[in-house]
Amino acid sequence: MHDAERAAGTAAGLAPADVKAFYDPRTCSLQYVVSDPRSGACAVIDPVLDYDEKSGSTATRSADAILAHLHERGLRVAWILDTHPHADHLSAAAYLHSATGAPTATGAQVVKVQQLWKELYNLPEGFPTDGSQWNRLFSDGDGFRIGGLEGSVLFSPGHTMASVTYLVGDAAFVHDTLFMPDGGTARADFPGGDARALWRSIQRILALPDRTRLFTGHDYQPNGRPVAWESTVAQQREQNAHVKGQDEESFVRLRTARDRTLPMPKLILHALQVNIAGGRLPPPESNGRRYLRIPLDAFGAAPWE
Repeated sequence: MHDAERAAGTAAGLAPADVKAFYDPRTCSLQYVVSDPRSGACAVIDPVLDYDEKSGSTATRSADAILAHLHERGLRVAWILDTHPHADHLSAAAYLHSATGAPTATGAQVVKVQQLWKELYNLPEGFPTDGSQWNRLFSDGDGFRIGGLEGSVLFSPGHTMASVTYLVGDAAFVHDTLFMPDGGTARADFPGGDARALWRSIQRILALPDRTRLFTGHDYQPNGRPVAWESTVAQQREQNAHVKGQDEESFVRLRTARDRTLPMPKLILHALQVNIAGGRLPPPESNGRRYLRIPLDAFGAAPWE
């Protein structure tokens, strides 16, 4: 069976996944706990480590809210999953791993992102670029289990070289590939991004059964509407502002033109050095303090806010 067909079959099985969303207004990010109602097993997807760029302060309020939910529901964490190395927030995967002991995982192509950003940050030679910061690296079509729920991985490059979609029962976690229909799609101009690859990833997602529930990773509340995070394949195919009525060539033109006008996310340089390390903060230096690196002029003539 082709990998896409296997992934579609997972969603078509309609095993109901219980999904709880946690919205972080500081970064407009969605974090998820997806659980098997029968066994109480769950996975945490894309958890946020709180960070204030003005003071350099970190906190675990967002991740602790997830831990409180797990405790209240009596859920057992089977996986801590990153969809990709995030540019909008720091990952709390390492913190949740230390709190729960659950294995961490992300897409196997994260090694390419590590290699690219290691050079941009001029990280020490000993910084590993083999993905060993996670317990497992998933390739396209790989399967995993959350109690009685079957999960599978759909490689979804474009926004980054490493992005993946997690299919769990009747739910798919697409993060920065598709936003809500009125929000369109994610940008593809980060180092290693590719608008054409993004279009093809979107088409694979939209080939899933119509009733597959799609959960996005950000919501910027277009026109001031309330926060939203869940749609279906059918809704996205019929209504997505960047996909409806487009073909590959017109989408690439639209996405590329739009990306030229967008400033870089305010935390991209802060976040990537943490997130390519699986959510681990840099080690303390001789004075006991941790430091982030900010490469100057890394993006050339990027638009300013």
